[in-house]
Amino acid sequence: MGRLKLAIVTQFPEDADVPRGGVEAVSVNLVRSLAALGEVEVHVVTLDPKVGAVATSDWAGARIHRLPRGGGGELRNAIGGGRRQVQAFLHTLAPDIVHAHDTYGLMVQGLPLPRVFTIHGFIYGDTLVSGRKLPWLRSKVWEFVEKRGWADQPHIISISPYVRERLGGVTAAIIHDIDNPIATDFFDIRRAERPGVVFCAAAICPRKNTLVLVEAAARLKQRGIPVELRLAGGVTDAAYGERVRAAIARHGLDAEVQLLGLIGTPQVRAELAQATVFALVSLEENSPMGIEEAMAARVPVLTSNRCGMPYMVRHGETGFLVDPFDVGDVARRLEALLADRPRRASMGEAARQVALARFHPDAVARRTLEVYREILAAGRA
Repeated sequence: MGRLKLAIVTQFPEDADVPRGGVEAVSVNLVRSLAALGEVEVHVVTLDPKVGAVATSDWAGARIHRLPRGGGGELRNAIGGGRRQVQAFLHTLAPDIVHAHDTYGLMVQGLPLPRVFTIHGFIYGDTLVSGRKLPWLRSKVWEFVEKRGWADQPHIISISPYVRERLGGVTAAIIHDIDNPIATDFFDIRRAERPGVVFCAAAICPRKNTLVLVEAAARLKQRGIPVELRLAGGVTDAAYGERVRAAIARHGLDAEVQLLGLIGTPQVRAELAQATVFALVSLEENSPMGIEEAMAARVPVLTSNRCGMPYMVRHGETGFLVDPFDVGDVARRLEALLADRPRRASMGEAARQVALARFHPDAVARRTLEVYREILAAGRA
């Protein structure tokens, strides 16, 4: 089989160095790595509210097609105008195979082209812990739409065993297990650890459970343990952001907690270089990019003992798993890591070896290309 024409239908950032969220980061890494193989003609199809007509540009050996995004929310675009626009463009583009990500998987439902869909998250699960009004009702709507979309997919890429578990009895799709890729630069970070630095790269919102990290930092301070909690991520829930700021003020943590805001990939690497621990105590996640990046950089990880996170971190070997609802548990495990440099070094090295095997973009691109070729070969059989 010769060079194949691929359409990756996904969220894609305007600036590849400043992806907004894990899906955009995965898309950047996968597109770059697939294009570098030289065996795929890579086209990215994405909706963009800033363009008034289709805008095409070249990036890292791939062609990026930005389609105008209409008004309305995410769900409306996924099953309405956005879906019609994406499918019309794909018919014109005529790729050999379509690889959709996240809500774009809903936009390719029924598309009569070879296709595969990567599930990055369960929106109906995220909605229950979103802090928004009527979460149960919103969740039920999303669950109906998402599960109907999964049932339509002929092939699904599972980024975590947690995804496989949630798909049981919902779809007859052939499921392929491939982890998310991270940029190669994270494997090349030169560590210059600063004692007491706890880094978290995540939006500030109820689902990411930021308040628990702030409360844990307060307990460490009360015990006289030096700590600096550095939170990188935009505030996506204004009311929750105010609660975080109020907790910082209430505990007198102005010197101990730094709100960095949304930062670019180079700044994330700089933060990981100096971090003692990477911490993420989310309530709902599949396979967080921040954990993968920290592991590649030899930074031990403290994360939640639920959802997809236990499939990434080996408790006591590459980091610690904690109860995200238990501030005391989080504080105790942070204290144990901050106090034991040899253990941190051992965990960090073990984490890097896992990351090399599972998350390196070259390995992920090769496995993904194999899936494309399997799908196309099966279609011709």
